Amino acid sequence: MQGCSLLRVKVRPGCPWRGWLLVAGRAIPIALGRSGIRANKREGDGATPRGVFHPVRVWWRADRGPRPRTALPIRRIRPTDAWCEDPGDRRYNRPIAIRPDGAGDRLWRKDHLYDLIVELDHNARPRIAGRGSAVFVHVARPGFGATAGCVALRSADLRRLVARLGPRSRIWIQ
Repeated sequence: MQGCSLLRVKVRPGCPWRGWLLVAGRAIPIALGRSGIRANKREGDGATPRGVFHPVRVWWRADRGPRPRTALPIRRIRPTDAWCEDPGDRRYNRPIAIRPDGAGDRLWRKDHLYDLIVELDHNARPRIAGRGSAVFVHVARPGFGATAGCVALRSADLRRLVARLGPRSRIWIQ
């Protein structure tokens, strides 16, 4: 399958938490952060960050679907996998392992939102405490409900997208 170098994310007029992913001449419906798109992203603000980002790796739940085809690095999600969202922690905006009662954005969820995740390089180099963490492309809620700051697609659309992403892909959130 042909790769994608530039994907554009645009907000839908009149609805800041919904938008379109424009890729290869197609407009795919998406959900965005409940606060819309913001250039000055802050931890917990509910905004999707504005900017150009690269996909880092794909995470997937092996118990809920086959290994996705992709040119990106891939990692199986384990029950102990989470993401550090604490700006005071030296592991901020990085994957961590946690106990069942530990704090963090769990990647192993009961719902299906994180069955397939594309990790983005938002606030990665350098990582700045409080500038936002765990910004992913993941599966949308039914009805495309708002996210906490991620970009979310239907599961089938996300699988097709992951198959087209590679190390040179860029996601431009406008």
